[in-house]
Amino acid sequence: QVQLVESGGGLVQPGGSLRLSCAISGTAVRVNPVGWYRQAPGNERELVAGIYPGPNTKYGDSVAGRFTISRDNAKNTVYLQMNSLKPEDSAVYYCQTYYWGRDHWGQGTQVTVSS
Repeated sequence: QVQLVESGGGLVQPGGSLRLSCAISGTAVRVNPVGWYRQAPGNERELVAGIYPGPNTKYGDSVAGRFTISRDNAKNTVYLQMNSLKPEDSAVYYCQTYYWGRDHWGQGTQVTVSS
């Protein structure tokens, strides 16, 4: 069974930083694509960052230059380093991977950016 568990969310001031973690079991981050998505109240879920076998990465336009996605193969964990946080970054952040022909999602971690 593929499971993803997000952690690291919380309350942070504008301009601050957080690092989110996505611990994955049941498959290997080395060979699977992994993405970070977010969803704020009233908004659709959007791709924040992705990391792919190669490894290659991509970022949403709103976070490029501020967020960095990385992986630790030994720990089977994907990270999202978030710097220069803005109030509009507030959302529930979800980790996702594609395996056995379908998407697998974690339960999410709340990020709130507020002064």
